[in-house]
Amino acid sequence: MKKILLSTLLLSLPLLSYAQQRFPSPDDAATAFATAVATQNEAQLTALLGDNWRQFLPQEGADPEAVARFNRDWKISHRIVQQGDTAHLNVGRDGWQLPVPMMKDADGWHFDMAAAQDEILTRAIGRNELSAIEAMRAYVDAQYDYWQRKQRFATKLISSKGQQDGLYWPAQPGEMPSPLGPAFSPSAPGEGYHGYHFRIIPDSEKDGFALLAWPVIWGKTGVMSFMVNQDDKVYQANLGRETEKNVAKINKFNADAHWQTVE
Repeated sequence: MKKILLSTLLLSLPLLSYAQQRFPSPDDAATAFATAVATQNEAQLTALLGDNWRQFLPQEGADPEAVARFNRDWKISHRIVQQGDTAHLNVGRDGWQLPVPMMKDADGWHFDMAAAQDEILTRAIGRNELSAIEAMRAYVDAQYDYWQRKQRFATKLISSKGQQDGLYWPAQPGEMPSPLGPAFSPSAPGEGYHGYHFRIIPDSEKDGFALLAWPVIWGKTGVMSFMVNQDDKVYQANLGRETEKNVAKINKFNADAHWQTVE
């Protein structure tokens, strides 16, 4: 999975109208950025990225692990890839590329947040889709765990209050954890998990279990929809702008020609 850093979680960016700091070379701009990240200097990041860059981060802010990974990779290796008046910063042995390019204008080199919009969105969608696939596989494992305990498959993701009729329930001290963690239960209605909704559907052909996942907002939090059944084979399909309406019509597992196997 591609690495993330500060701005890579952004989903949409308007054109910035505020003046940003300019540099005589992209190397100078990159070094200033790395220093600001390493020292957690928000004032310097504002000077580099624009006055309102902070409002585009998720509510939980920057991922500490991603920041630490960037700092480590910067020390290992960093280089500038330049084509004309556009340059990118690559760091680490794998050459991970910062999604925000550096652009040259009459006043020098600066970071162009608006130009990063498509790449940032693509990366965010890719991460969400990978998380959804991992969640589908976790669901299959949880169902078999539930079977070992209850001798039946669960028909709900979240248990009713005080019950164990779903794959997740709050465990009391000393109790064995539920087969599924609480992540499938969003803190706010409609929030989803990593940009995806999930719904259990029957697998009528095998009298087993299946799960359907689709993006909360097609084209922003994800593109592909996913299905899995007890065989632990995940299928995907792009249901388009009418994804919400299309998934509402799916009432059982049926991996027809529209669905392709996820490798």
